[in-house]
Amino acid sequence: MKTLIVTGGTGGLGETVVRRLARTYRCILLYHSTLPEQAEGIKADLNDEGSIRAAIEQIDDPYGLVHLAGGYAGGSVSETATETWQKMIGLNLTSSFLVVRETLARMKRDRPGRIIAISSEATMTKPASAAAYTISKTGLNTLIELSAAELAGTGITVNALLPGSLETPAMRKAMPDAKLVSLDRVADTVEFLLSDGAASITGALIPLKAS
Repeated sequence: MKTLIVTGGTGGLGETVVRRLARTYRCILLYHSTLPEQAEGIKADLNDEGSIRAAIEQIDDPYGLVHLAGGYAGGSVSETATETWQKMIGLNLTSSFLVVRETLARMKRDRPGRIIAISSEATMTKPASAAAYTISKTGLNTLIELSAAELAGTGITVNALLPGSLETPAMRKAMPDAKLVSLDRVADTVEFLLSDGAASITGALIPLKAS
């Protein structure tokens, strides 16, 4: 069974994705506080380079990374405090860079592998009400594209999903009448990108719309 490193696996989206992937893959969660029952994981602080490295160094021969972790904060450029800016850059960009880099250090380059990250539809629509979030996720998109270019020809693919607002219980409660992106739809797409059938897809920023 192939091994996947999963971040953000304990949240609303993460639980759905991990439940789906666990049928086919060994999922090792990098978790911050509580590990769900029957899940396998290693405690790690995604804001800390040493913690990320120490956790991933314990994982032998990973097939890939499913990077679901991130955060959101609203506010226009003029409204955004420096603290909020730094938090968004840290959660959505710096931690992504560190997790991708450390995972690649453990992956074999002579066989297929997969890296998948969750970005955001906001990187396309660029809402003025979420400046720091949008900028940090746009940086993540560039990280994905550059990593894919660097790994061209190795068999390791690198892609990002750009969903709109997700149908988590909290979001459904806050926006009862809104069209939201199904968590199962995200899991479907992640599962496909991990498969052999997606071997030719890399460097893609894939929008996921509410149906």
